Amino acid sequence: MRPASPWACDPAKSRGRLHPEERTALRGPRDEYQRDRDRVIHSIPFRRLRHKTQVFVAPDGDHFRVRLTHSLEVAQIGRTIARALGLNEDLTEALCLAHDIGHPPFGHAGEEALRAATAHAGGFDHNAHTLRVLMRIEKPYPRFDGLNLTWEALEGLAKHNGPVESPTWAMREADAAFPLELTSWPSLEAQVAAVADDIAYDNHDIDDGLRAGLLTREQILSVPLIARGWRAAHERYPDIGERRLLSELVRSQIGLMVNDLIAETRRRIRESGVETVEDVRAAGQALVGFSHPMRAEERALKRFMYAELYHHPRQRAAAEAASTIVSGLFAAYAADPALMPESWRETLPSDEPERTRHIADFIAGMTDRYAIARYREAVGPIDLPEGF
Repeated sequence: MRPASPWACDPAKSRGRLHPEERTALRGPRDEYQRDRDRVIHSIPFRRLRHKTQVFVAPDGDHFRVRLTHSLEVAQIGRTIARALGLNEDLTEALCLAHDIGHPPFGHAGEEALRAATAHAGGFDHNAHTLRVLMRIEKPYPRFDGLNLTWEALEGLAKHNGPVESPTWAMREADAAFPLELTSWPSLEAQVAAVADDIAYDNHDIDDGLRAGLLTREQILSVPLIARGWRAAHERYPDIGERRLLSELVRSQIGLMVNDLIAETRRRIRESGVETVEDVRAAGQALVGFSHPMRAEERALKRFMYAELYHHPRQRAAAEAASTIVSGLFAAYAADPALMPESWRETLPSDEPERTRHIADFIAGMTDRYAIARYREAVGPIDLPEGF
């Protein structure tokens, strides 16, 4: 089905794939962006997200979110917004599902440790590593490396945070292989995926923080946006318990943000005068976004979450343990590559910086629990804080 809006990406007009492929009816009646989405879902890196940190390191509770469930939640929010705006839902979903594939174990703590360990080789960036995984590291197809996603999918992932003015080595490498016009704005589908990511973790992290006992109701009600939502939910359902009322609060707040985003984005598109996808890329600004009042409130919520949840003492203790594991694994493998699995050891480059980057590729692909097991095997025992 063709997208309803002229500024939406049309799979029939895709710039194609790095490696040309023959279309075959054996793979089903799917267009290019549907194939992108399905390739992500069927990939090993996507499955590994089920055991990678979202907020809580290696959570021992079945109800906490991990990278996989977060990505699914982002995809549902993204599809809702894309449908309302007449954008391509399949491309939006593919971008939402794939956006966290480059994350190493233990979330941002693991990334910081890996960046420090590889500083002499250009460092590590999870967004650029997503491109590296999807274009080089994964090898499920017989005739080319990577998943061979469309140009529009790779562009959207590269510019998840907007135009890339100072690309890292990995991003430059991806761009050299398949030029992605890094300094322009991405498609509206990519912009939707980025804000859907914010909406999902802004709200779902509140739920997980409360469930883990790291946040209290009194704390979250100090945020004006949440306080108003709580009062509204209580007025609608005065007789239900706190746990169910908190769930209603989170749902309502997601809806509030989504509705604001759709209305503001429609206004920006209308006033910008864009008529094509290329007009969107040349607009010189983000066209998908919150209104000024909602943006201010969303930023206030983020400041609260960083201060009270992400930098909570229990979270800092977990981050220190995660850093020890990642940096310890890197040092062990750099000193003795024989500790790595045969497939990784046999393909280890002899020269730098490729050697360091290869070791980092291996560690970045690990799940939380696999990294813990390999640390104990390669380095030794480690006492882990509560929550591991």
